[in-house]
Amino acid sequence: MAVNKEGQGYTFLFAAIMVIVTGASLAMVSLELKPDIKKNEADKKMMDILGSINVQDATRENAAALFSEYVKERMVLDVNGEVVSTMDGAVDPQNTIDPFNIDVQKEYKQKISKLVQAYKNDRKVLLEKVEAETIQYPLFRCEKDGKEYFVVPMVGTGLWGPIWGYVSLEKDMKTVFGASFDHKTETPGLGAEIKEEMFEGQFEGKSIYDPSNAYVSIDVVKGGAPDGDMSGVDAITGGTITSNGVDEMLYRTLAIYDVYFKKMRNNE
Repeated sequence: MAVNKEGQGYTFLFAAIMVIVTGASLAMVSLELKPDIKKNEADKKMMDILGSINVQDATRENAAALFSEYVKERMVLDVNGEVVSTMDGAVDPQNTIDPFNIDVQKEYKQKISKLVQAYKNDRKVLLEKVEAETIQYPLFRCEKDGKEYFVVPMVGTGLWGPIWGYVSLEKDMKTVFGASFDHKTETPGLGAEIKEEMFEGQFEGKSIYDPSNAYVSIDVVKGGAPDGDMSGVDAITGGTITSNGVDEMLYRTLAIYDVYFKKMRNNE
């Protein structure tokens, strides 16, 4: 029987077949590329972590080797500051139990972001709400030039979308050694400047505790931090909402790790 190629039935059938074929092809390509995508994501994450301890020569080609050289232990903490698991050696991007592979951005989106929006003006209540959630907190212990550092990953919300970063602390678990931030869709020249040296470089030498050893985090100060402020950095001019997002992200995240840091110092 001859097929009427001019009819609507033929057109719909042809379109349906093309959609199915195209979808199947894209699915196959995506499946084939998934290992490469995961590796690229892992390499970028390693570069960001290494950047927070001022390893400047990390590239996608050498990220894994440098990560193994400098990152000596990968830990998972619970909200009570207890170590849940540890791992060392090479990272396998496919290993779901590796602390490195914890998707902190996903956990933030699913469990924390709505709390931040609801309670961002009341830090005490926000922390209580966050502490009630079952969340994994990765921590990276590093060694560089004979010194020990601890790298804390964090996620928050900027003006247009997610912001994230890594803050490294010196062995005293108080003093910031370095910081590396990034964003998804912040405005160039404004909020996007959180990933520039002019912003990140301010964090070096700052303390997340006041002189009485009370936790204070690092304040991102609109209009500029006062001279001699050891726990404040200048906010981004014209990027108030993103600066506030970084400030919130720092306070909320470091407050959780503060529990672990205090336990470790008390055990020394």
